Amino acid sequence: MPIVSLYAGLLTLLFVGLSLRTLRLRRRLRIAIGDAGNEAMLRAMRVHSNFAEYVPLSLLLIYLVEQSGARPLFVHALGLSVLLGRVSHAIGVSSVNERYAYRVFGMTLTLAALIVASVRLLQFYAGRAGA
Repeated sequence: MPIVSLYAGLLTLLFVGLSLRTLRLRRRLRIAIGDAGNEAMLRAMRVHSNFAEYVPLSLLLIYLVEQSGARPLFVHALGLSVLLGRVSHAIGVSSVNERYAYRVFGMTLTLAALIVASVRLLQFYAGRAGA
């Protein structure tokens, strides 16, 4: 079974957790759509949305890196970077008294994984194209 399956499973559980948290907050605040000007609701929505924006592409790239023959430790490093990045980002952005360092650390880990995976795939492609 591919290593990326582990991270897909873990990240899906995190996504469900963020979804449930947002739904509970909507119910508690009685906000059906949007954020109604409530900063806590806006932050919960942005954490959830940001996750949905970055994780699918991240998992696809990690899958492609794994299928290109990358070493397991490298694949785990990419998966762990995305997982820890998304957790850190969620912690940082969720609080109305934002923990900015967590947000920056989370985005740094996530973007680093995307960049490293992209470079690895381009190197793999260049090596195969030249053969």
